[in-house]
Amino acid sequence: MTEEKILEALRNVQEPDLGKDIVTLNMVKDIVIEKYYVSFTVVLTTPACPMKDHIKNACINAVKLLVNKDAVVKVNFTSNTTTKRTDDKAVLPKVKNIIAVVSGKGGVGKSTVAANLALAIAKSGAKVGLMDADIYGPSVPIMFGVRGERPLMIEVNGKGMIAPLEKYGIKLISIGLLVDEKSAVVWRGPMASSAIRQFITDVYWDELDYLVVDMPPGTGDIHLTLMQTVPVTGAIIVTTPQDVALADAKKGIAMFGQAQLNVPVIGLVENMSYFIPAELPDHKYYIFGKEGGKRLADEYDLPFLGQIPLVQSIREGGDAGVPLMISNDEITKKSFEDFAAHVVRSIAMRNANMSTEKVVEVVS
Repeated sequence: MTEEKILEALRNVQEPDLGKDIVTLNMVKDIVIEKYYVSFTVVLTTPACPMKDHIKNACINAVKLLVNKDAVVKVNFTSNTTTKRTDDKAVLPKVKNIIAVVSGKGGVGKSTVAANLALAIAKSGAKVGLMDADIYGPSVPIMFGVRGERPLMIEVNGKGMIAPLEKYGIKLISIGLLVDEKSAVVWRGPMASSAIRQFITDVYWDELDYLVVDMPPGTGDIHLTLMQTVPVTGAIIVTTPQDVALADAKKGIAMFGQAQLNVPVIGLVENMSYFIPAELPDHKYYIFGKEGGKRLADEYDLPFLGQIPLVQSIREGGDAGVPLMISNDEITKKSFEDFAAHVVRSIAMRNANMSTEKVVEVVS
């Protein structure tokens, strides 16, 4: 066995999403051969890669079939999360990918989706942060059980900055941690925009593979401010199946579809897709209609990222400060894990195939 033969065999292993072999993509490193033993490292585009087992098995089979059937093959994995940021990185300098979770209207479970998405991605080994930018209705303090806590101030390069809290393996910050939850936030548009801009620039996230941003519902000043302040990798649209929610989701899709925004939609996820009673886990009741989100994704030619069921444990976990991804409900967790896998794959494909990101310049 030689390194050249190993590489030639591995040219038959395709990276499923990028459509090229792992040798051409320069993903194979550190080949070591000792008699019948061979080991090498595959560099993934994200530590949360859902195709890891598929690639591992394909590599082992390629070496055994094309080099030596008696070879003992060890495939190691490391990752270098891809990014398309080319700005001066003065804001969020060490954050590789910024995901905006948006909805056309309130009440569709956007914050629940954002929280469990962040946790599901982190479960696979990625460094993840969650920013609650919904200044009028912040939910993260309740959902993560950190009500009443206050983030600390730290000094970074001579500047005072806010240090995010850490809970369940992710970093998180919320406007709700900085204001009294009994006080209503009554701000006009320019004040809200100024607050969110300062909120983004004054939080020190350090190194992150993904920053999930829970946006306010609707389409307005805060959305534009975020996109004018940082280069957003892409947006995820959250909807429920019924026509009223779908009509508002179209507005969110239309906002990101404007040429001057240059923010791609990663895809659409349908929340509260069907109800599963705990005592009848094999029964599905389509309370809000059936597959409205999938039809909308097809209509706009968007990736459909998955369906999240309406399950009592999701609500209970959010209210108790223990999100579903931290619970023992393996069946429902699977829906979020599949959703997160679609998201990271879409981002990796976007980073490989699309143009670089830049801060949006909106002409008023």
